[in-house]
Amino acid sequence: MIAEDFDSKKKRALAIMNGLRKAIPDPAIELHFKNPMQLLVSTILSAQCTDKRVNMVTPALFKKYETAEDFARANVKTLEKEIHSTGFYRAKTRSIIGSAKEIVKRFGGNVPNRMEDLLTLPGVARKTANVILGNAFDTPGLVVDTHVKRISNRLGLTSQHDPVKIEFDLQEIIPEKDWTEFSLLLIKHGRKTCFARKPNCSVCTVNTLCPSREDIRTVEVGLAKATK
Repeated sequence: MIAEDFDSKKKRALAIMNGLRKAIPDPAIELHFKNPMQLLVSTILSAQCTDKRVNMVTPALFKKYETAEDFARANVKTLEKEIHSTGFYRAKTRSIIGSAKEIVKRFGGNVPNRMEDLLTLPGVARKTANVILGNAFDTPGLVVDTHVKRISNRLGLTSQHDPVKIEFDLQEIIPEKDWTEFSLLLIKHGRKTCFARKPNCSVCTVNTLCPSREDIRTVEVGLAKATK
């Protein structure tokens, strides 16, 4: 691909976002939650686990533990059993109880709504903080998960592989008001079309804007031969 200047990349990024909006008109986080504390817990549980599995575990969990105070007082062994099916349950239990205790101690029982405060909570890094900011507080947050990392590189919007560096690269070319939506669009696109091993380039709505796309004609010819 010919070297792309900053302005051209920014225009292409906006075109990509608009193209994805047509295919995914109403992107939304798939984790179920009713308040910031529930989203914090769900996001911690979602590490190395599907949102579907997390959503199966949290209804009973949130019925029992309604506030940060409740989670702060949780019995370690009991909580480990309750979240066991999400994997890495010991580390997740430490993060949930540890974060809850800090929220009660330093923030009056309310999940903080600033990046710098969220990052002081056990088990909370920028990805989790951005999920909470963007989806619980309507504060722009550019989440970089495995899908955003993979697709932003394929699209040539960044050449970085460190999530924080990717986040900062994308922040430069995507308007701040669109950070949360752009993340959700890439995540949905990664789950529906731009798969890790075999991206479905032939049906991708932004394939003409992607330098990594497969040659669509070659794919179609191959499929035609295979069906003869």
